[in-house]
Amino acid sequence: MASPNVGFNPDYSDDAPTLEQLDALTGDALLEFGATWCGHCQAAAPAVRQALADHPRLPHIKVADGKGRPLGRAFRVKLWPTLILLRDGQEVARLVRPSDADQVAKLIRQ
Repeated sequence: MASPNVGFNPDYSDDAPTLEQLDALTGDALLEFGATWCGHCQAAAPAVRQALADHPRLPHIKVADGKGRPLGRAFRVKLWPTLILLRDGQEVARLVRPSDADQVAKLIRQ
């Protein structure tokens, strides 16, 4: 896994972290599953960007998801984008298909 971007990450990465790498994270991180071509992901990007503007030090890990991708299956991702707030590598909250920055900000504040 490449080191996680801090602040808004514009690109979904095919270089997905392993569960072990995520478990080893300390502090908070925002994990986002989706696909570049996904209309819902494209529509949610401005809301995610806006919410992360207030949290410029929060790591934002965007994972390209799809059929047979093990990390998405491990997190039981069904719809894109799915945002998962991790604390010390463990899921504490998730948001599916956010429509505005307030929803994303609420997730980050948990």
